[in-house]
Amino acid sequence: MGRSRGVAVVVAGLVLAVGGCGEGGTDETAPAKSSAEPKPTRSPSPSSPSPSSELVEWVGDMCESTVALQNLRKESAADLKEIRNADDETGMLAHAHALSYLSTTPSDVETVAGDLESLGPSGVPAADRLRDALRKKVRRVANELGAQSPAVGLEYAESTVADVDKQVQSLTPPDPDLPALTRKVPRLAAAYERAEQCAPGWKPDGSSGEGDSPASDPTGPLPEAADGKNYAACSDGACEVLVTSTADITAKGTEVHVIVADDSITFQSGGGVMQFGGAGGEAGFGNGLKANVVAHDKDGAVLKFSRS
Repeated sequence: MGRSRGVAVVVAGLVLAVGGCGEGGTDETAPAKSSAEPKPTRSPSPSSPSPSSELVEWVGDMCESTVALQNLRKESAADLKEIRNADDETGMLAHAHALSYLSTTPSDVETVAGDLESLGPSGVPAADRLRDALRKKVRRVANELGAQSPAVGLEYAESTVADVDKQVQSLTPPDPDLPALTRKVPRLAAAYERAEQCAPGWKPDGSSGEGDSPASDPTGPLPEAADGKNYAACSDGACEVLVTSTADITAKGTEVHVIVADDSITFQSGGGVMQFGGAGGEAGFGNGLKANVVAHDKDGAVLKFSRS
């Protein structure tokens, strides 16, 4: 009997090995392929492409908004605690702090809402769903806080701030958040790794925007007020005085109650309320009377009353 041999048959690009018996013929002389012959190997798959600069920027902006909300929650809780623990028999310092909180918090939330609404699509569906959910949550709170009158804080300081703080504390990222998504989407993870705002401990710069009142140097002493704490010198409408906590000043027949806190100066007169966050602010009271904040720090404020 003839010995068994392998025959290679090519059909539509496929190599099929079939067994057969036969004698002689040209197949007999064809050398059989050695089983030791190396098989063709598949080229290694290319590594995941680097994220686009647009995706890195998008992820960085999302991280920045997330950090802003985290800071808002932390600062809001600290403000509420300080208002509740205010050591002030009259309650005016708590009221002033509440007014400052209620005046600034809505605009801070609105800023984050605007940033999220200006953020376009990332090209990663899961990330865009996260953006949309967070955007909706922040916009809802921003609208509710925007309808809140800061003056309410004068009468119901603690309860009003507590209500606002509760809404601020709700501003947490939806699940799954961005870090969770990076564990599922490689190119999102690569962008997260490259975005500086996503680095642990990253902080936004502390510079104020253009148009903000310049703050006095917190490390330097307040300038000396020409009239010290002699508020009677303001009776003619012209004086420069130092206020370290609260003061009742009558200037040119106008009664003004002044409250100085660490981060604000509040003027109350005739049912109106004006508040400033540092040096450079100017309050007008009618009859040509105005008060300028010359300097302000944790020790008090130097105020200059004048008349036109």
